[in-house]
Amino acid sequence: MVKLNELHDNPGATKPRKRVGRGPGSGTGKMGGRGIKGQKSRSGVAINGYEGGQMPLYQRLPKRGFNKPNRKAFAVVNLGLIQKFIDEGKIDAKADITEDALIASGLVRRKKDGIRVLAKGDFKAKAKISVTGASKGAIEAVEKAGGSLTVTTAAATE
Repeated sequence: MVKLNELHDNPGATKPRKRVGRGPGSGTGKMGGRGIKGQKSRSGVAINGYEGGQMPLYQRLPKRGFNKPNRKAFAVVNLGLIQKFIDEGKIDAKADITEDALIASGLVRRKKDGIRVLAKGDFKAKAKISVTGASKGAIEAVEKAGGSLTVTTAAATE
């Protein structure tokens, strides 16, 4: 039977905390193992990425790629989602489906540089869609369903 007052850790499982800067007899007195003067002897110092003079990892790794500063960011919509919104009655398939209609329905939050339609999902509504961009698969899927998908080059919004 185990008694609560007889519970203890295995020998060597816990060590007492090292009390730094508590006199010469402790072995870590006076400067507390920090050496003499300098940045690292002060409090509140963490030199991130510094590897003791060795070339840091972030400098050793090769730089890759290129980030185009004026790239276009499109809001992406899948055909399956448009079909779902048509089925739920949030989008009227009889009227033209424009970018403003997609935003008003709540399918797209904001236009960004335009809305681009992708072919993921089933599309069976006979609808006329006009957006800034579309994939070839999306255009084929809409035309196969009996509708039309026109890609307009909207004026760049600054």
